[in-house]
Amino acid sequence: ESPKLYLTLLEEEDYEDVPINKTWVLSPKVYESDVTLILNKLLQGYDNKLRPDIGVRPTVIETAVYVNSIGPVDPINMEYTIDIFFAQTWYDSRLKFNSSMKLLMLNSNMVGKIWIPDTFFRNSRKSDAHWITTPNRLLRLWSNGRVMYTLRLTINAECYLKLHNFPMDEHSCPLEFSSYGYPKNEIMYRWQRRAVEVADQRYWRLYQFAFVGLRNMSDVAHTQSGEYVIMTIFFDLSRRMGYFTIQTYIPCSMIVVLSWVSFWINKDAVPARTSLGITTVLTMTTLSTISRKSLPKVSYITAMDLFVSVCFIFTFAALMEYGTLHYFTSNRQTKKSKQYSLCFPSQQKASSMVNIRPGTSLLQMNNIVPYHEEDDYAYECLDGKDCTSFFCCFDDCRSGAWRENRMHVRVSKIDSYSRIFFPTAFGLFNLVYWIGYLYL
Repeated sequence: ESPKLYLTLLEEEDYEDVPINKTWVLSPKVYESDVTLILNKLLQGYDNKLRPDIGVRPTVIETAVYVNSIGPVDPINMEYTIDIFFAQTWYDSRLKFNSSMKLLMLNSNMVGKIWIPDTFFRNSRKSDAHWITTPNRLLRLWSNGRVMYTLRLTINAECYLKLHNFPMDEHSCPLEFSSYGYPKNEIMYRWQRRAVEVADQRYWRLYQFAFVGLRNMSDVAHTQSGEYVIMTIFFDLSRRMGYFTIQTYIPCSMIVVLSWVSFWINKDAVPARTSLGITTVLTMTTLSTISRKSLPKVSYITAMDLFVSVCFIFTFAALMEYGTLHYFTSNRQTKKSKQYSLCFPSQQKASSMVNIRPGTSLLQMNNIVPYHEEDDYAYECLDGKDCTSFFCCFDDCRSGAWRENRMHVRVSKIDSYSRIFFPTAFGLFNLVYWIGYLYL
């Protein structure tokens, strides 16, 4: 006996004999040559071009997916990126073996020597397998012929985004896979009990989206080459509004409020009110262009397009309000002075006669008492007509039928009306807009 064992026995003699229940389990030693013999025997005469149980029954493949991460989502190209561990399990009776080992854990070198399902992802635009530092693949063989094959994939998959409610939209992005060449009478796909699991979501690159949940389903696609089983996982995503609230909604609302400042500026300050109106309109045009850059060129109107368009209308209406006000206030004095000179020629300094166009006759109106309109009415004598052509029949201006059922708007009060109308209308629009898109 070795000296080490002898010293151990001497040390044990120094202690009292204490009865101890010991259970000894004898496990046979497995040598590398034994595993090599098993694999060589399994692969002897094995044809990896033929599926298991060909001509007898369909091969049933159980699938499971572990989602490592999702994101980012690209709305321009309408696709998203997903990183998964994809597992497939099936039974191959040709790979049964008798040994004390019930499970063989093998690396990717064995994958090319046995039959592997021809699974592909139907809605993928680009798929990459990970090969660093070695191919990220795993193969396990059980003694009863069960095979498990897993690999890591990064997939850019299509996700058709319906942007009618953008940026308050929700989407279900699918991940579809099936057999490329075997119809359902050859290969059947099934979900495992724990079919889909997800990793910690704190490190996902969703950015504008929040992960709501997922669901999996199976379906059958009818094609000219046969009926294929399609397995689908839907990832439910909800868009976060924080970015668009800061970049679009708040600036647009502030520009609309800024356009209302002109209602408190004196109507005679033409440069101030004109420059303010034009600046707000041009700023809204820029904001509307920027808000569209993060979207694909869809032909329908999104929720953000509606909001930006209404804000643009409000700023443009504020500019038009001053244009209307300035038109009436600047031209009324000219019209009234012209009317006065035509209706009362005896009071002119230069001449006692009125210059009229050839072919017209002059009506004497010396006995007519002039009718003084208030300065803040928006109409003049025979509103919209030329006094030199129709003369100035003051009685008609005062009591003619053309004045009946007309609404008289005070020009000086237009700004006062606008101070109430514009904020009220914009507030009602926001109320209907947010309730309609968030709660209906």
